[in-house]
Amino acid sequence: MGEKSKYNITFDDRDLEDHEECETVEVSQGASGPRQKWGRQIEFILSSLSYAVGLGNIWRFPYLCYRNGGGAFLIPYCIMLFVCGLPLMFFELCLGQFGREGPITVWKICPLFQGIGYAMFMISFFIGCYYNVVLSWTVYYIYSSFTHTLPWTSCGEEWKSEFCRENNARNCTINGGLMDLNGTCFYKDMISGEEWDALNKSVSLLKGPADEFFHNHVLDITGGLHDMGGFQGNIVLSLLVAWIIVYFVLIKGVETFGKAVYFTATFPYLILVVLLVRATTLPGYMDGISFYLTPQWDKLMTVKVWTDAAIQIFFSLSPCWGGLITLASYNKFNNNCFRDAFIVSVGNCFTSFFAGFVIFGIIGFMAHEIGLPVDKVAVQGAGLAFVAYPEAVARLPLSPVWSILFFAMLLTLGLGTQFTILTTIITTITDDFPALRGKNFKWALLVSCLVMYVVGLSMATKGGMYVLQMMDSYSSTFSALMVGMAEVLVVTWVYGIDNFLEDIKKMLGFYPFPRILWKVLWKYFMPLVVLTILIFTWIDFTPATYGDYVFPYWANAIGWVLSFSSVSLIPIVAIYKIIREKGTFVERVQKLIRPLPEWGPPPEVYIRPNDSFGAKPLLKVTSFDEDTGNKV
Repeated sequence: MGEKSKYNITFDDRDLEDHEECETVEVSQGASGPRQKWGRQIEFILSSLSYAVGLGNIWRFPYLCYRNGGGAFLIPYCIMLFVCGLPLMFFELCLGQFGREGPITVWKICPLFQGIGYAMFMISFFIGCYYNVVLSWTVYYIYSSFTHTLPWTSCGEEWKSEFCRENNARNCTINGGLMDLNGTCFYKDMISGEEWDALNKSVSLLKGPADEFFHNHVLDITGGLHDMGGFQGNIVLSLLVAWIIVYFVLIKGVETFGKAVYFTATFPYLILVVLLVRATTLPGYMDGISFYLTPQWDKLMTVKVWTDAAIQIFFSLSPCWGGLITLASYNKFNNNCFRDAFIVSVGNCFTSFFAGFVIFGIIGFMAHEIGLPVDKVAVQGAGLAFVAYPEAVARLPLSPVWSILFFAMLLTLGLGTQFTILTTIITTITDDFPALRGKNFKWALLVSCLVMYVVGLSMATKGGMYVLQMMDSYSSTFSALMVGMAEVLVVTWVYGIDNFLEDIKKMLGFYPFPRILWKVLWKYFMPLVVLTILIFTWIDFTPATYGDYVFPYWANAIGWVLSFSSVSLIPIVAIYKIIREKGTFVERVQKLIRPLPEWGPPPEVYIRPNDSFGAKPLLKVTSFDEDTGNKV
């Protein structure tokens, strides 16, 4: 049994000076202490923004924008923000804030589908394991940038291959020529057609120093999954550093996390502004911006553009991983989460758009330097962050300074997301096992970090990039979409959309306006949108690849097992709960789809009665320690 506390219950009419005391009741409270809360509400907003704004805002959105019609892409992107992103974010924040529980225990709302919470937990676990590996590369690049001359400025003796080219081919390229490995420029009229084709093929194999540094030195990459090689020492150590940072930031839960987000949520914007100012002074900047924003209106008539916008919004805001539910669960019960959802979702999209001016400005400079069109230089993902951008930075005066700033920004962006991912995992554990709160929290956190570090070591090998690509392709794409659809359907159809809207009114004091719009959005439109995204993601799906390497069939099979390992927990947990319940099958199901008595606000909050539209009357419940009589 937990230690007993007493709760003094009063009805509080905000228009009256006196409070009418009703009665005192006894409840059990775990010896480990109450659940944590955000110190200030701004900490929740910053943590949610830091969670949503991640590496994808830097290395994916700008590329999608130029590929899907430039400035015209902003139209479907903004529309999808308000019909898909904002409603889904508001939905999850309401669920977490009302239930005041993590992704698993919040399913007291409908116990039969608690497997949705376990699926979210698994998705966060998979993402957390490989996300920190990417951050470990960033840590190593920051370390490597503390030098007079960046190591990828030229082909280093220790890691260069026969295809590494240092010569600047700009003058040759802009005149239509091709430069071979020896630095000789050939024009089409100088050699035969066969020799020109052969030269063209050999030139395509050439790589810049930044590419060679990343693949041959940082990763020391092998030929494929069949050859994992040994551990890559610099990544093993950098990964340990990344996990140590995460551990010490979260060592006291949201108490320390809430302070860290003041930095992780604001520092990237400062660096983006500094990099933007520098980029505007570079030759070729406007070429990159023009390429980024020039509208291609005809592309708005293609389905692909709209699905790309919906997919980017969906994965950028990171719903269905459990993170938003977790962050909202530490809110005050009456917090205006609708306002917060609007701020975070719009702020996330603005960051993506703003980052494009920096990224494509630098890409425009890079294209100018090597004499190629911008579309030949524009890339996304790790190729942008660890190859294209470093190569461009190496050509700038004071290049180590700009390199440190860029990778510090990437690290901060990534850590903001990683903090929430691990908070989701540890919150799920401590909500299931409350004894791990309080003084035992740091040990539970330490074990979680160690387990995920050990899993991540498989991606710190010389063939680890292939493992990471496989996890990135399969662990959180289809599974997150399927979990999201199940989540919305269960709450709106099984628990009931009207009941959910009543819960929101208890928190906010009003229905989200207009009530009928939100009812239609959540009950009909959101499942349809998520299903559409799932279908088009499936149609667009291509097996995992990295560069020219195509993953073997057995690797893709493992990837699908990885993807469905989380989703399969939904029916598995449902079957398990039905078996354990008593009565006929129908009686068991009917009992399990009803909310548990504990579903709803805990006693230490202000509860707005159903018949109260404004701020009165409020039921105030204050906790007192039984022995000392002091407020808890």
